[in-house]
Amino acid sequence: MTSKQSNRKTSAAKSKKSPQRHASASKRRYTSSKKRTTRTKRHSSKSKSSESLFSKLTGQWVLTLLSSLLLLVLFWHFVIAPQLAKEIESKGVYHVDIPAGFQINGIDISHHQGDINWNQLKLTQENEETPLSFLFIKATEGGDLKDDKFDDNFAKAAETGFIRGAYHFYIPTTDPVVQADFFINNVELQVGDLPPVIDIETKPPHNKESVFYAQLATFLYRLEAHYGVKPIIYTSYKYKERYLDKAEFDRYPLWIAHYHVDQLKYTGPWLFWQHSDRGVIPGIPEKTDLNVFNGTMRDLRQLTIKQQ
Repeated sequence: MTSKQSNRKTSAAKSKKSPQRHASASKRRYTSSKKRTTRTKRHSSKSKSSESLFSKLTGQWVLTLLSSLLLLVLFWHFVIAPQLAKEIESKGVYHVDIPAGFQINGIDISHHQGDINWNQLKLTQENEETPLSFLFIKATEGGDLKDDKFDDNFAKAAETGFIRGAYHFYIPTTDPVVQADFFINNVELQVGDLPPVIDIETKPPHNKESVFYAQLATFLYRLEAHYGVKPIIYTSYKYKERYLDKAEFDRYPLWIAHYHVDQLKYTGPWLFWQHSDRGVIPGIPEKTDLNVFNGTMRDLRQLTIKQQ
């Protein structure tokens, strides 16, 4: 056989096999393409699912945010704003509507009220509509902080004829004996002064309420032993209901804070009600807390410290 004949046979054999090879290659390409298409569809499906979940969560978050904002706006519009407008526009004395049915009014002050003009403040005792008769003055806080205006305010209150009292801001995490002794060392109450006051507003440490009550009782007992009178407890309406609604503390006179209400909701016995923190008082440059006493002037004087 010649070389040309051999080449022709080989070429013919290749030609016969070529369609089979093309078919196999086409099949492989189709299978591979199908797999890629399947993977693409799966990936696309996952992407769409993720996008759908993200959109759903985003939509819920936006809806929650808008709902919260709407509630805040409604609360401000129907609750806070009317009360603020009422106080700002009030034509009552001290720019605040004084609760009806009480004869004796007073204020409480600290360094936050700034430099007081006591000559002007004294004139409020002669106010025909709502004379101010008593003052509570911040003295100490915790175990080492004394109000830098206390000495001057306490002395001037006596000089200008107010019935005065002093209060301590209680810190539950500070040793009660240290706090009581710090107050005692800085406050010399005299005959005619109101009993010492403990201002309790800070929440007890978590899971240590039993310790809190024991330490608070220690503080109160120590002040009572030193001054010979039961201390007055000052607190808010909610704090009283949540933390001090116990018979042990009900034996102490109560000074309760409850703002923006026409009538005090607390139904237990109380002596003083702090009804506003927005009073405009002659002689005092900053807004001031206003209080009423639940009794007569005779009752108020009866509450003061007597000669021992």
